[in-house]
Amino acid sequence: QGQLVESGGGLVQPGGSLTLSCAASGFDFSTYYMYWHRQAPGKERELVATISDDGGRTTYADSVKGRFTISRDDAKNTIYLQMNSLKPEDTAVYYCKGSYYWGQGTQVTVSP
Repeated sequence: QGQLVESGGGLVQPGGSLTLSCAASGFDFSTYYMYWHRQAPGKERELVATISDDGGRTTYADSVKGRFTISRDDAKNTIYLQMNSLKPEDTAVYYCKGSYYWGQGTQVTVSP
């Protein structure tokens, strides 16, 4: 049974930075594309960033391009989302996804 566990969320001021982590277990992590999604209150869940199985290809939503960076460490079965220049509209629950599995989510709140 696969599992994904996110961490690193919290409260940050506009313009600040956070790094989210997602630790995977129970499936062959290194062979899967991995994803970060987010869901703001009253809105649909949206795809934020994607990283290929070999880490060589990444894609981003237009709303975060140039501010967020997705990366992976296959030795640790972990993906990361480095978030810089955070805005209030980045406030959401952030979820990682890989294979058939979703994490439980971690709250990011951007507020003065």
